[in-house]
Amino acid sequence: MMQSEELFDIVDETGQVIGQATRAECHGDPSLVHRVVHILVFNSAGEILLQKRSLDKDIQPGKWDTSVGGHLDVGEDYGQAVVRELEEELGVTGREPEHLYDYVWQNEIETERIRVFSLVHDGPFVFQREEIDAIRFFSVAEIEASLGRGMFTPLFEVGWARYKKSKS
Repeated sequence: MMQSEELFDIVDETGQVIGQATRAECHGDPSLVHRVVHILVFNSAGEILLQKRSLDKDIQPGKWDTSVGGHLDVGEDYGQAVVRELEEELGVTGREPEHLYDYVWQNEIETERIRVFSLVHDGPFVFQREEIDAIRFFSVAEIEASLGRGMFTPLFEVGWARYKKSKS
């Protein structure tokens, strides 16, 4: 299936599925709220793994982003999606990340209902080369020093602020 033909469930303000739309439609109409999982992968030293988005990505190519992020497939729930995305993007199996919180992200082109999870894992990782150009662990100090400089996706920067707030 071509990327533009991929279907997502559309949800209402309570998260209930009310229909489907293509990826292209969802990424061009903020009224089409679709579901996403994000996983913050930390190592045992407390550093966070980030992925550098492929230059072929339709949104924010070449920028550093959340450890794992992906849309839910039609009919899939968050629990299924988080396990699938962790395996697809980083090759990590047999792990169930911990649910942290949910939030809604909206910008001029889309609206996502995001469920955030976390996991401590030192590796190994086998990342999805079609989607990701590189992965590496960043210290909190490195992230803080680089915010607002165009290195990270805007969504990661919003998500990082939400994560810090959740820990305070």
